[in-house]
Amino acid sequence: MRSLLLKRLLPALLILVALVAAFKLATRPKPVAVLVAVVENGAVETTVANTRAGSVTACRRAKVAPPAAGRIATLPVKKGQRVKTGELLLELWNDDLLAREKLSLEQLETAKSHITEACQLAVAAQSEAHQARSLRDKGFVSEERVVRAEAQAKSSQATCDSARAGVKEAEARITASRADTARTVLRAPFSGIVAEINGEVGEYLTPSPPGIPTLPAVDLIDDSCIYVSAPIDEVDAAKLAVGMKGRITLDAWRGKHFDGKVRRIAPYVLALEKQARTVEVEVEFDDPAAVQKEGQLLVGYSADIEVVTDTRPQVPRIPTAALMPGNKVLVLTGEGVLEERKIEPGLANWEYTEIKSGLKPGEQVVTSLDREGVKAGARAVLDAKKP
Repeated sequence: MRSLLLKRLLPALLILVALVAAFKLATRPKPVAVLVAVVENGAVETTVANTRAGSVTACRRAKVAPPAAGRIATLPVKKGQRVKTGELLLELWNDDLLAREKLSLEQLETAKSHITEACQLAVAAQSEAHQARSLRDKGFVSEERVVRAEAQAKSSQATCDSARAGVKEAEARITASRADTARTVLRAPFSGIVAEINGEVGEYLTPSPPGIPTLPAVDLIDDSCIYVSAPIDEVDAAKLAVGMKGRITLDAWRGKHFDGKVRRIAPYVLALEKQARTVEVEVEFDDPAAVQKEGQLLVGYSADIEVVTDTRPQVPRIPTAALMPGNKVLVLTGEGVLEERKIEPGLANWEYTEIKSGLKPGEQVVTSLDREGVKAGARAVLDAKKP
């Protein structure tokens, strides 16, 4: 009787167990889709970055103007034009100065002609004096005649010397005239590109008065030598040294990095803002030609720098985004469960963190920590939509 009852109830019990199992399976939380990174060996660097945007700067940039005031007569260059050292940039009206220089040249020729005349007379007077002394010794002329001849010789020689001094004076006047003319001519102090011109032919140009800056006549940039200048926080500046390896990024070419090295660290701290004391650091490009291949590198471009202060080559590392507070990470185990694990980090930057202990190469750590349901003990699967 009892066995017959069990036989009748067994199918119902099996169905009940199956229904309970199906209900638990249906109500069990679905695995969380996560992004992971594999623990692998690689280089980890510690870097120092600028606090505010830096800029591309030329090694030489001159905002030049002629030292004299006057009306612009010649302006042979244009904005964006390349010029060579000594090439004419601008010339003021200077006809009066050129005329004065021409007059000085003519006076020099006159002075030279006067030298020939005066010095020849001096030679003749010296000869007459010598002859008079010879005749006196023989008793043919008086002593008075000799005195007059020698006085005439000395006077003629003085006139000759005066004529020579007149030539030097004329040459000095020519030098002064040319100096005055040069004050009206502006030439390129170095080879470069004309960035700006303030003035047109016919306009009056006035130099800047002392203590009152005005726009320069020509802004000349030597773009053959380019570097990036950027402010570094004073706390990080003590870690830097000239020659350290650096990386440069330009807003004009996002996603690209250019290698460089520190060329200069300012010997003082800037306090432009009360809570921001910085040191200006200059980083030059290792290969400027590689930058120019990407496009024209313009002075004034916004740029950022990173200076490498320490490096660990070929050490176990994980993305820094996988770290949680307390130096913990979530590891995706082979059973598909997220396991919380404490690690000992080493060198770190915004991209990678060195792992000294707590993880082994090949293990997978979760990088998508901000997703809902990502926590220790949760079941997880790899997100197939993203790498």
